[in-house]
Amino acid sequence: MSAHAVEPLVDEPPRRSARREHIPLAIFYMVASGMVFACSSAASKWLVQSYPFGEVLFTRTATSLVALSLFILPAAGLSVYRTQRLGAHALRACSQAGSQSLLLIAFSLMPLAGVTAITFSSPLFATLASAYFLHERVGAVRWSVLLIGFAGVLLIAQPGTDSFQVGALFALGNAILFGTVTVGVRGMTNTESTATLTMYQLTLLSVVYAATLPFGFRMPDGLDALVMIASGLANGAAQYWWTRAIHLAPTSAVVPFQYLSLVWAMVLGFAVWGDLPTAGLISGSAIVVASGLFLFWREARRMPVPAEADA
Repeated sequence: MSAHAVEPLVDEPPRRSARREHIPLAIFYMVASGMVFACSSAASKWLVQSYPFGEVLFTRTATSLVALSLFILPAAGLSVYRTQRLGAHALRACSQAGSQSLLLIAFSLMPLAGVTAITFSSPLFATLASAYFLHERVGAVRWSVLLIGFAGVLLIAQPGTDSFQVGALFALGNAILFGTVTVGVRGMTNTESTATLTMYQLTLLSVVYAATLPFGFRMPDGLDALVMIASGLANGAAQYWWTRAIHLAPTSAVVPFQYLSLVWAMVLGFAVWGDLPTAGLISGSAIVVASGLFLFWREARRMPVPAEADA
C-alpha cells in the first residue's frame, strides 16, 4: 500500500489541463486493477447464478460509488462534478452500461477465463473506434492484426462444434463496447481528472442500473450480501486504479499489463468452478493477446516521446 502514499486519491481540480505522466506508477495501477477486477468478476459470476443481472450490477456499482465518495468528496466537494463535457460522460456511461451488462450475461453462460480472454480483444476494436472517433488511419497491418485477433476469438468460442459457447457472443459485444470506452477515457483525460471521470461513471451507471430493479430484485441473505459489498468495494478500487493508469501514461504503455488478469481468471475459475483451460482457450487466448500486444508495440514505436515523459 506504500505506493498509494505517493499519489493522493483525489487528483488535481478538473479544470487543470496539464497531465503529468508517470509510467511506472501507471503500470502498478494497471496490474493491481487487473487482479482486483478478476476477483470482482468472479464474485459477479457467482452472484448472477442466483440474483437478477440488474441487481448484481446495481449493488456493485452503488457500493463502489459510496466507497469512493467517502474519499473523494470530503477533499474535492461537489466541484468534482464540474465539467464542460457532460455529453462525453453520458456517452461513456451508455457504452459502459451496455458493456458491463453483456459481460455479466457472458459470465452466466461460459467459464470466467473464456470471457476474460475474449474481452482482451477490445484493443483490436479500440483501433477501429480510434479510426471512427479520432479519424486515425487504419492501414493494412492493423486490418490484418484485427482479423488474426478475431480468429483467436473464434478458437475460444469454437463455432460449428457441439461445444460452441453462446456466451462468447455476449463477451465479444462487451469487447467491442469496451474498446470504445478505452478510447473515450484517454481522450477525456486532457481536461478531466481521474476523480471526475470515476465519479461521473459510477453515478450515471448507478442511475441506469437502479432503473432495472423494478423488473427483478431478490433480497440477498447474509453471505451473499457480504459478497455483493466486497465485489462493489473491489470494483470501485479497480475502476479507480484503471482510470488512474490511463490518466498517468499512454494507453500503449499500460494496457498490455491488464492481460495478466487472464492468469488470475484461470486460477479463480479452476478454484471456484473447477474449470480447466481447454486447448481452444489457451491457443485462442495466445492469439488474442499476441495481436493486442503487437498493436500496442507498433503504436508505441510510432508515438513521439516527450522529453519530460521520463521525469
